[in-house]
Amino acid sequence: MGMFHFPSDFYWGAATAAFQVEGATHEDGRKDSIWDTFCRESGRIHNMENADIADDHYHRYQEDIDLMKRIGFNAYRLSIAWPRILPDGTGEINQKGIDHYRRVFDALEEAGITPFVTLYHWDLPQALQSKGGWTNRETAYAFQRYAEVCFKAFGDQVEHWVTVNEPMCASIVSYWQGRHAPGRFHDMEGTCRAIHHLNLAHGLAVKSFRESGLKGEIGIVINTKYAVPETDSSEDKHAVEIFKALNTDVFTHPMFRGEYPAIATKEFGMRFPVQEGDMDIIHQRLDFAGSNYYYEMMVGHSDEAMFRYEFAPRWQKHSTKDGPIVPEGLVHTLELFHKETNGIPLYITEIGLSADDQVTLTGHVYDMDRVDYYQEHLLKCQQLIDKGFPLKGIFCWSLLDNFEWAFGYSIRFGIIYVDFKDRQKRIPKSSAWYLRDVIHGRI
Repeated sequence: MGMFHFPSDFYWGAATAAFQVEGATHEDGRKDSIWDTFCRESGRIHNMENADIADDHYHRYQEDIDLMKRIGFNAYRLSIAWPRILPDGTGEINQKGIDHYRRVFDALEEAGITPFVTLYHWDLPQALQSKGGWTNRETAYAFQRYAEVCFKAFGDQVEHWVTVNEPMCASIVSYWQGRHAPGRFHDMEGTCRAIHHLNLAHGLAVKSFRESGLKGEIGIVINTKYAVPETDSSEDKHAVEIFKALNTDVFTHPMFRGEYPAIATKEFGMRFPVQEGDMDIIHQRLDFAGSNYYYEMMVGHSDEAMFRYEFAPRWQKHSTKDGPIVPEGLVHTLELFHKETNGIPLYITEIGLSADDQVTLTGHVYDMDRVDYYQEHLLKCQQLIDKGFPLKGIFCWSLLDNFEWAFGYSIRFGIIYVDFKDRQKRIPKSSAWYLRDVIHGRI
């Protein structure tokens, strides 16, 4: 027996997000998202780069699906661009957007690849942002309508749905840290409103899915922000709980417990605009949950910090995105997430390593650090599965080098190299062939 022996029904896949890979930002009826606007604002994106072309996946999806099939993936996690379906966020449906994604799903079916579809991966239509974006409660209901359009248009092709990808980034990173669109900084009221309205949007979409009668499953994807304490002191342990509550529990507790965490509401006085019936909508049965994991942080207590925690240095090797490589942290994260989500099936919906990949003179990309990263983390997954852990699939981030949000094209996560200076030429890296051999049982 080789190193790996995953279940025969395990989902092996790669993940992308529409804004990061599609390009064609103003073709076939698509209008601006908040990220199109953000890219045009000075100082927001590395080198003022944008996603107008990105990987040109909009036109080259067949080529990319053929590469996935060659690697051996049986699943593909992708997102639908809200501005392609409802360019103004509400109102008239853009049939050209519907037709495009139906062609993509047909191509995936032909290749034997199962789509896992994310409804919202941060590309809010700019027309809705002009009305307040996620700080406006009406955006949650606009999302419900958009979800219903997608369920009706693609329900015969898609059986695995994700409501929202990483709501923490669409709220805390966007309204408190200012690093993501729309780029607000230290807006606590806006942050709390965005958190709650994203949670509400998720719940409304789940409700509509249940009422649709469609077969399949629906869940949420969380960038699980768990940490370990710098020391065994009670102060450092509480710092871990604060970090967890303010970055993860404000989403998982409403969804899986029907309440906001006391650390947020009582200890820090965060006020969420909860109306009667909201928590019943948010707190609904889910079929699965996805964890996006890259690394595990270490935190310690700090009297000077606004939220009384600070990040502690770790000795492990770091990626180019400056995250420590901690394979054991994946086990810690999944075990905690398993408890938080009441034991429902889990997927690793993103996992990967940023690296300074280079093409050799012979035209190859030997990304051996990424190969080592995947091997170390897959071994941890294998150990969990052997103990009966309900892990149903893994999606590497990312299929392609792409537009990495505020980092632009300065960092690479893909298992397929994209030459942005040579017509988006694709070159599978060593990590792609490594994953092929794992999937086919050769390792």
